[in-house]
Amino acid sequence: MTDDKDVLRDVWFGRIPTCFTLYQDEITEREAEPYYLLLPRVSYLTLVTDKVKKHFQKVMRQEDISEIWFEYEGTPLKWHYPIGLLFDLLASSSALPWNITVHFKSFPEKDLLHCPSKDVIEAHFMSCVKEADALKHKSQVINEMQKKDHKQLWMGLQNDNN
Repeated sequence: MTDDKDVLRDVWFGRIPTCFTLYQDEITEREAEPYYLLLPRVSYLTLVTDKVKKHFQKVMRQEDISEIWFEYEGTPLKWHYPIGLLFDLLASSSALPWNITVHFKSFPEKDLLHCPSKDVIEAHFMSCVKEADALKHKSQVINEMQKKDHKQLWMGLQNDNN
């Protein structure tokens, strides 16, 4: 029988090979090369947005770049779901790498929430941690942590420091 620690380690250190491709109708000055990343399962797509945006900005005009969003096989990817959950729900039976399409136009207002800043992501993450702790440990763990511990937990996730 697998020990809980082994499962936790596999999830925490797990990576998903991913190929980001610019949507075919995006206006570019030259052909956009795909961008490959190993995404941590316990992170959020919005934490890799800067890397992906920087890669595709090289081939686009500034005026054609607005809010970035991602989709997989026609399904917009919710930024507030962890990467591993999105992959498991939508693509776990697909071949790797996970092929994600990048959009800069036509934000799907009815399907996705806007993500105005990293502060919003941090607040959402901490809320999820508190909720999970309340369910599993009756809030004992999170209540014993100091503010600096909360910040350190967030910074570890944000900087992909396991």
